[in-house]
Amino acid sequence: MSGRNVERVEGRYSALAPGYTEVDEDRWVPEHGKSVYRSSFERDRARLLHSSSLRRLGAKTQVVSPDVDDFSRTRLTHSLEVAQVGRELGRLLGCDPDVVDAACLSHDLGHPPFGHNGEKVLNELAAEIGGFEGNAQTLRILTRLETKRFHPDGRSAGLNLTRASLDAAVKYPWRVHQAPLRPDGTRSPKFGAYEDDLEVFTWLRQGVTGTRQCMEAQVMDAADDIAYSVHDVEDGIVSGRFQLKFLDDDIQRARVIQTTQEWYLPETSEDRIDAAIERLAGVEAWTRESDGSRRALAALKNMTSELIGRFCGAIYTATRQAHGSQPLVRHEADLVVPTETLEEICLMKGIAANYIMASREQMPVYVRQRDVLTDLHGLLVETGDRFLDPQFQADYRAADDDAGRHRAIIDQIASLTDGAALEWYATLVHGKPVMNRLFA
Repeated sequence: MSGRNVERVEGRYSALAPGYTEVDEDRWVPEHGKSVYRSSFERDRARLLHSSSLRRLGAKTQVVSPDVDDFSRTRLTHSLEVAQVGRELGRLLGCDPDVVDAACLSHDLGHPPFGHNGEKVLNELAAEIGGFEGNAQTLRILTRLETKRFHPDGRSAGLNLTRASLDAAVKYPWRVHQAPLRPDGTRSPKFGAYEDDLEVFTWLRQGVTGTRQCMEAQVMDAADDIAYSVHDVEDGIVSGRFQLKFLDDDIQRARVIQTTQEWYLPETSEDRIDAAIERLAGVEAWTRESDGSRRALAALKNMTSELIGRFCGAIYTATRQAHGSQPLVRHEADLVVPTETLEEICLMKGIAANYIMASREQMPVYVRQRDVLTDLHGLLVETGDRFLDPQFQADYRAADDDAGRHRAIIDQIASLTDGAALEWYATLVHGKPVMNRLFA
């Protein structure tokens, strides 16, 4: 337990990294006794690693659908990579690495089938009950749907993680009406808790004023951006959707700049985004063209490593310059992301968005995904609890009103993997044999 303060408590050991307190170790439902060989935060990480919700991410879309090839990342492999990046960056800054690791592992648990497209569909279908948001769904999974402990009155307490780990997992620590305003005056659609999860949200935010992220959540957020900005580009290149040499063409370059600006950097000039392209293209490992050979794949892997190191190094240096060498934990400091680094990360995201997410060839897929979820939702609303899994059937029957029953149906659909959603759609809606692929 190197680097921890170890104290003997009631015959057992309590191991806390510097800067953390017993309040940070508190659990929503108290658990008596402490592990003789693991800290509370290590136990949090273990609970997540063994959760069924994490396993399901292996069959949920990241950028490319899980059934397209054997190389592209799923939500699960993405989450594992985010955890590796976040754990190392957090450790260097003095965060407990297991708190950051737990936050990174859990950050995508709430994503429904078909990635962000599925999230948009469920948000529309759940509009009358407070909408659907993947991050709010994550909190719901951690504190209600993925159960390890119960309250004395019989209510689920979810995995019953510590306050520090739950706070770190909340990427958007505000309710829907508290979401920050965007440049156009509208509120961000992102939020971290549904109204019927307000009790646990209030508990985990105890002692925190306002809507700031804790340091561990900021590290998780940065690790998420870094990992998917780099890896989505790698997946896009390997799947044959584009090459980085396309940016040498003036028209292609302009499109990437426009997508980056519209999707991620609306307040940044085109010249600054173009300068970010020049900086990254000057990195020695930048791979303009890949032919799929082992040597080419190794070059791509080297590029991803170089870029992750570049981004993390810049953030670490800037944060240390601002806050000194002391451990930076919880709500005592803020992560510092240099402007140029942010622009480079957003450019990488913009490249993937331009050639994959915004690609016209994806539109028929998105339409069919929407149909699958909409029709499945309609059938489940019509048939009540008849086809729900036992745990969601119990939630449906225990609900006090139509809103609660509708939320149980939304929870059920959100829990499905891409393949399970297609199977339910084929068998329940159309009464046909299982479809293995969207275009089967």
